[in-house]
Amino acid sequence: MKALANRFALAAFLLAVFTASSFAGPRPRRPGQTAVPKITLQQIAQGKTFGVSNAPIRIDAYTDFECPHCQDLYLNTLRPLIDEYVSSGKVYLVDHDFPFHPYSRIAAYYADAAAALGRFSPVAQALFLHQNEWSYTGKVEPIVAAVLSPAKMRIVQALAQTSVVHQAVQDDYNQGMRLGVNQTPTMYITHNGQKMPIVGFVSYPILRRYIDALLHQ
Repeated sequence: MKALANRFALAAFLLAVFTASSFAGPRPRRPGQTAVPKITLQQIAQGKTFGVSNAPIRIDAYTDFECPHCQDLYLNTLRPLIDEYVSSGKVYLVDHDFPFHPYSRIAAYYADAAAALGRFSPVAQALFLHQNEWSYTGKVEPIVAAVLSPAKMRIVQALAQTSVVHQAVQDDYNQGMRLGVNQTPTMYITHNGQKMPIVGFVSYPILRRYIDALLHQ
């Protein structure tokens, strides 16, 4: 009887400990452990847009971070476009991932993770500027870390591994496939309800003349 009573006492003690731990709330993070914020697909997509959504012209750009022509488009066409037409409310620019090459999907994960924190532009620019460095090795992290604070880099590293970031990249790719994108860069320019594709690199002077013609219709 005494042994049975001891077993009941032990069971009661263990139940009490389990119940207390269940209602104690979330466990505190270990020192140095990075808190990973909850993000949504909408946050990521919003972080990759430039300008106002009601601008008369919308440009959807499908690019690959390893693509040399995409590098040229981003640095020499889209950046001045943002400075002149996006900032003035004439163009709404939306960036989309379309990874073709071996390491470009990894780069897209980091860029989209940064987009959720409002840091897409510096990360995308760094990836394109230093394309020759990481596209042969896949060492994306040092490039991204150079333009983020250590705290933000830890968060981006964690977010880049999450399913929501992976889904954001895949959703962009799937959308491009539905539109018929088969090479990068590809842009779709929408004006007055008409969507017009531009495949391959286009210089800023040519794009500028085209946009001006649309705006003066």
